[in-house]
Amino acid sequence: MTTTAQLSMSASNDCYHCGLPVPEGSNFSVVIEGQPREMCCPGCEAVAGAIVSGGLENFYRYREQSAERPTEESADERWQAYDLEAVQKDFVSSLGDGGTQVRLLVGGITCAACVWLIEQHLGALPGVRRVVVNASTHRAQILIDPATVKVSRVMQSLAEIGYRPVPATAANREQLLQQESRTALRRLGVAGLGTMQVMMFSIALYAGGFESDWGLYLRLVSLLVATPVVFYAARPFFEAAWRALKKRSLVMDVPVSLAIGGAYAASLYATVTGRGEVYFDSVSMFTFFLLLGRTIEMRARHKAGLAAGGLAQLLPLTASRVEEPGSGEPEEVPVASLQVGNVVLIRPGSVIPCDGEVRQGSSAVNESCLSGEELPVRKETGDLVAAGTVNTESPLWLSVHAVGEATRLSAIERLVEQAQADKPAQVAMADRLARWFVAAVLVTATLVFGVWWQIDSERALWITLSVLVVTCPCALALATPTALTAATNRMRELGLLVSRGHVLEQLPQITKAVFDKTGTLTAGEPSVQAFEALTEGIEEQQALAICAALEASSHHPIARAFVPWCGQVTAADCETVTGAGVSGRVGGTYYKLGKPEFAAGAAMPSPQAPLQWMLLASDSGPLAWIGLGDRQRSGAPEAIALLRQQGLEPSLLSGDQSAHVARLAHAVGIEHYTAGVSPEQKLEQVRALQAAGERVLMVGDGINDVPVLSGADISVAMAGASDLAQTRADAVLLAQDLRVLPEALRLAQRCRRIIRQNLSWALLYNLLALPLAVAGLVPPWAAAIGMSASSLVVVLNALRLSR
Repeated sequence: MTTTAQLSMSASNDCYHCGLPVPEGSNFSVVIEGQPREMCCPGCEAVAGAIVSGGLENFYRYREQSAERPTEESADERWQAYDLEAVQKDFVSSLGDGGTQVRLLVGGITCAACVWLIEQHLGALPGVRRVVVNASTHRAQILIDPATVKVSRVMQSLAEIGYRPVPATAANREQLLQQESRTALRRLGVAGLGTMQVMMFSIALYAGGFESDWGLYLRLVSLLVATPVVFYAARPFFEAAWRALKKRSLVMDVPVSLAIGGAYAASLYATVTGRGEVYFDSVSMFTFFLLLGRTIEMRARHKAGLAAGGLAQLLPLTASRVEEPGSGEPEEVPVASLQVGNVVLIRPGSVIPCDGEVRQGSSAVNESCLSGEELPVRKETGDLVAAGTVNTESPLWLSVHAVGEATRLSAIERLVEQAQADKPAQVAMADRLARWFVAAVLVTATLVFGVWWQIDSERALWITLSVLVVTCPCALALATPTALTAATNRMRELGLLVSRGHVLEQLPQITKAVFDKTGTLTAGEPSVQAFEALTEGIEEQQALAICAALEASSHHPIARAFVPWCGQVTAADCETVTGAGVSGRVGGTYYKLGKPEFAAGAAMPSPQAPLQWMLLASDSGPLAWIGLGDRQRSGAPEAIALLRQQGLEPSLLSGDQSAHVARLAHAVGIEHYTAGVSPEQKLEQVRALQAAGERVLMVGDGINDVPVLSGADISVAMAGASDLAQTRADAVLLAQDLRVLPEALRLAQRCRRIIRQNLSWALLYNLLALPLAVAGLVPPWAAAIGMSASSLVVVLNALRLSR
């Protein structure tokens, strides 16, 4: 197989690798496909040699244009800095299975052959588990074994075959996005300017200029103006079509390229021979309208979050670091220089730059960027806050827990990238349908040309071009992915982060919703549920204030149950006895709180309610029982009721005791529940439901739920779940409100309706437009407007899901 690019690069005076002239006297060459190929410099010789020695010389057969000439910066020393931990924190992350994910932006990618070359070349390195490269975003996700291969070796290996790897940071992503926008606007500007100029000359031709001495001059000037439109502005259409044809595939750009190229070639022939009419105005006009439609579509995609914007851009560049809360003047330092244990001051209205714990202060924090909840959340001493959230009221002093890639915000961003890398079955089906549709269009256009050649040979070409353009399946190809992405973005705003591509596709088919108990239907932390006085004169609020004072210095999770009563009284001489309780002196009286054997010195029967009972006692004897339990999660009963209204039957699977599970199930409105089940038994029950024909949604929290999360049709992990549970789940509930789940189900059903509307509109448009174009009633420029308008209708309809 020999391509035009190969022929042009095989000339004796051009470098076979980069296409630049070979200097006289140069003696660099590499044997490729059995023939010595001239190289212009040692760099090209080294790169080509690396490609051939790796068994990847097919790259030269399938590439569309010359590779870039390598620079001298590819020495080993340049890449060693990327092995430093401080440098890696922005683009390298550790995975739960011991692997490491490296995220790079790769410069120099020109076509799909480059993607193939990179994936094959890096995939052959020892220690590289998986390589995924996106040709449109130039983004590479590389999963490696850090014990076998270093990050510097991966980047150096890319440089060896002529590419320029850089870390996929937020700044680099933003630069790539801006470059895409600028290039699209430049092409659109050239097409628009060319269209206006050619139209002026065409008016003269249509008015009779062809019969005058100026006819040939007007045609030549029109050719001069239209040529940049075809070869620069319309270049993306030709490149995409050529890539598809080389891979023996059909895409929507194939008929568009045939229309533009055919009209330009026919007009060029008419100009040179002086026979026939020229349609440079039509060529320029429908190129402009096609580019206009795609530019508007691109901007809509960017706005809806279809392009990788980078959640890390929410973070500030600097932070106010202090020695201790409330002491000294804060020092402004780069966020990247913060370390775990540092103390930072967060002023009102400022974005929190790191994950941390409140050391001092009380304020409301807006967490809408993470959970979708617009109302601020009150944060007190000891509470955790996340990077990217906003302090809205009073100053806070935080102890840094995580920065950069270790923050919760960056973890969410990685899940978003994972979701964008997945290709749902609906999108794949639409792509296959579009290919068959393009084939049908090409066959139809051929038949139309043959028929019109017999009827009116002068109109045959232009009617055929109209058929090619007006039936281009752009709207068909955009119908599904735009709706899915808009819905995914909207779900994130609501507080449900979709991390797998099949969620929106399968969510409307769910028939059963299975919930875990602790951390899912409950908040996962103890709270005071009951109070029983054992002596007269002890009030509930008084007793709980004493308990809070005793627990104030304790780090046990039980101490958080008494936080609402902290500060009312103080305790002295506090002591903690591991596994028994706490003691201390409050107002001259000595108190104990804990197990009966510790507090009262002897065993005592606790109340019958299924709670964790603690005894408060003083020198005079037992005072009161305090019952602790895991409080019910906000909105759980409403969420269960809404799911049942939507046709889902909820059930509860828990490893806890039967009495606790029954009490919670009754409280939230779940009729079917099972207690005391192991993780393996949970998975068995879910598989039994699936075997009976049910489609199961599993909502869980913690490592013990990982097997059942992996086995369910759709799995949702809570925001506080373990990292392993979140990576195995199909979605993460960032909001603390379970009512997001029925809302997400309604959104998924609405997304399915809009996809059907889009597909119906795309097919209806083509069925109506095709007969008109075949009858010769649609000129090429009108066909371009119609095709662009149909694509915009699909995009705008899909964007309704973002509202």
